[in-house]
Amino acid sequence: MFKELKPALKMLAVLTLITGVLYPLAVTGIAGVLFPVQAHGSLVQRDGRTVGSALIAQPFARPEHFQPRPSAVGYEAAASGASNLGPSSGKLAEEVRARTAAQQAANPDAAARGPVPAELVTASGSGLDPHLSPEAALWQVPRIAKARGIPEADLRALVGRLTEGRTLGVFGEPRVNVLMLNLALDGT
Repeated sequence: MFKELKPALKMLAVLTLITGVLYPLAVTGIAGVLFPVQAHGSLVQRDGRTVGSALIAQPFARPEHFQPRPSAVGYEAAASGASNLGPSSGKLAEEVRARTAAQQAANPDAAARGPVPAELVTASGSGLDPHLSPEAALWQVPRIAKARGIPEADLRALVGRLTEGRTLGVFGEPRVNVLMLNLALDGT
């Protein structure tokens, strides 16, 4: 029996070495060379300290900051995921109503101009989407302008400058990174 088992154990050891050690090291090394920022988490540094990641949303609750999409996981990166509530869920409908009311109360000038953008009241699939559409960012401009005492036109120009286009010109939609907007606002 050991005669048949010996080659199988050797093959297991070789494949474990290749697929469990060599391949991950090679992929990690190549990623570190070709995509160094992404491979290291797209961490954003200011004054020698890490203030966040450009790839993971974080909460901003103060009125002078742009707010990201709601998070079904409380902005916990280790718990990335959706709420799994479907469109027919009464609980989801209640959460959206409550978030809509909160957005309207926090943004009365914007609410008078138009409805709350859907992405400001619904969580993304990962619960950690760091981007908003330019329209959702612009919807928040009146509140931020009032809180900071700066002209709305300056904020609209900032959103325009920080709007990222479609990836490779065709994939996805234009978007704005909320962390980068808020860092630009804070002048860091």
